[in-house]
Amino acid sequence: TERSVTLFSQGVNQSSSGSDKVNAILNCHLATGRIGRPGMGPFSLTGQPNAMGGREVGGLATTLAAHMDFGDAACARVQRFWQSPTIARGPGLKAVELFEAIAAGRVKAVWIMATNPAVSLPDADRVNRTLARCELVVVSDCVRRTDTTAYAHVLLPAATWGEKDGTTTNSERRISRQRPFLQAPGEARPDWWILTQVARRMGFAGGFPYASAGEIFREHAALSGFENQGERAFDIRGLAHLDDPAYDALTPIQWPVPHPAHQGTARMFAGQAFHTASGRARFIPVQPRPPAAAPSSANPFVLNTGRIRDQWHTMTRTGTVPRLTAHIAEPRVEIHPDDAADLGLEDAGLARLSNATGTMLARVHLAEGQLPDTVFVPIHWSDRFAAQARVNALVAPVTDPLSGEPEFKHAPIAVAPFRPVWHGFAFSRNPLESLAADYCVRIPGRQFWRYELAGERDGVDWAAWSREHLAGAGEWLEYQDRGARRYRAARLLDGRLQACLFVGPTHDLPTRTWLAQLFAATALDGAARASLLTARPPADQPDAGPTLCSCFGVGRNVLIAAIQRDRLTTPEAVGAALLAGTNCGSCVPELRALIDATLHPAVATLVTRG
Repeated sequence: TERSVTLFSQGVNQSSSGSDKVNAILNCHLATGRIGRPGMGPFSLTGQPNAMGGREVGGLATTLAAHMDFGDAACARVQRFWQSPTIARGPGLKAVELFEAIAAGRVKAVWIMATNPAVSLPDADRVNRTLARCELVVVSDCVRRTDTTAYAHVLLPAATWGEKDGTTTNSERRISRQRPFLQAPGEARPDWWILTQVARRMGFAGGFPYASAGEIFREHAALSGFENQGERAFDIRGLAHLDDPAYDALTPIQWPVPHPAHQGTARMFAGQAFHTASGRARFIPVQPRPPAAAPSSANPFVLNTGRIRDQWHTMTRTGTVPRLTAHIAEPRVEIHPDDAADLGLEDAGLARLSNATGTMLARVHLAEGQLPDTVFVPIHWSDRFAAQARVNALVAPVTDPLSGEPEFKHAPIAVAPFRPVWHGFAFSRNPLESLAADYCVRIPGRQFWRYELAGERDGVDWAAWSREHLAGAGEWLEYQDRGARRYRAARLLDGRLQACLFVGPTHDLPTRTWLAQLFAATALDGAARASLLTARPPADQPDAGPTLCSCFGVGRNVLIAAIQRDRLTTPEAVGAALLAGTNCGSCVPELRALIDATLHPAVATLVTRG
């Protein structure tokens, strides 16, 4: 079709040939003239909302600010602008290269700001060992406890996004003001303030005189237009004159903004003129090449990693929100049912994923839509929330030679059942520490913490375990069947549930939803108390099932019952009846699939299998 937009994201970028793939997309649009016109062009869906803004200010080791590289002319230009006696004349180390240099002893100190590399980088186990050996680790973060802050010799409290003043730039080049809506707590400060204060104490006060975010923005805008005769696309010199009130009132605007009266640029390359010496676009020849490592007999599956609906990166904040952990509460591996059958994996069972780089444990999720011989694992879980669940421990530090982007989408691995001798889960109003379990996931709930557990050590004295880890005053209810290897216990205080433990020989344990509801009760009646020992919800308290709509807390069983009873055939009908899918909308695809599976199970299976 004439109007064609190529939307691409991490599946293209996170590859050892990601830059070539992007250039291939650009070449196609240039060759067909589908660029600079309505409804046409390449569109990068970045992994973070201010990814473009970070690049504009030089937030990469390979660029200077204002989209300038480390060529001699650009270095000299920035040095003239800053009037600095010296300037770096070459790119720094990209993230993976940096940690390789720390491991080799070439870098003795590292300052980590607003990121969690102990979880997010490839070969994550090695990254953790490297941080443990580094002579000086400084971390600036808005969260006190992360996998990375555990290695910090100096921890600096940073303001979070809702407490900071500045700008962001989205994927359509639109610069927007970010204004704080919360007061930064305690000693937390914005990143620019922290950097400025450290620089001054190191003797560089003259180069860091900034007193506000607006002052820094004005310098940034002025640099973008410095000695720029139109050959550099990024140009916002028209905003360099803004005083503090005008900066504070700045409305969203798309760059370039080459002079103060300019209203922004809605469309780039509209006249088919490009920022090259000739004014013409340049094709970049690329040579297709496969991923760096191919599957083998030892590692026959391809691991693909990525995000899930309700979590963000390494869960440092989203992992503490009960509503966001209700949908997918545990690290999981999605695998095609045929592959699972060949391996002896059961849905909701446990699997061990491994290769020469590392290993992890995950809950099995059978997915008809998963390609055979491939698995998908979310990136989010870390040591803070789970044991042996860091998926990037399986990803080798193979990167694109230009971007430095790791090959997160292709890691050959082996998959095998993990068969512990016991499975269990615990609920507690207070967080639990030092739980000796091979598989252990920590999940926040409303008025409780939940722990999914499994272990290979037999002969555990569960009565003693309960008294040690669920300790406290109150009444104990217990049930034990030694022959069936099942144990249940609950502690109540003044009739209110304080903690409980359920253990069995398989993963077939009671549903968690109804137990979670018991923690909201001020006191348990006789039926509820009995349900703790029978491991079945009372008849007048139907199990809502796993949460599907996080916004309104609507469970899968509730949805299925309503779809069957009222013949709800569309997400809109479900929303009208139960509100599910009417807020953020992210659960609508799952609602559609659930409707199909509930009303037309045979058709849904046929369509899914293709």
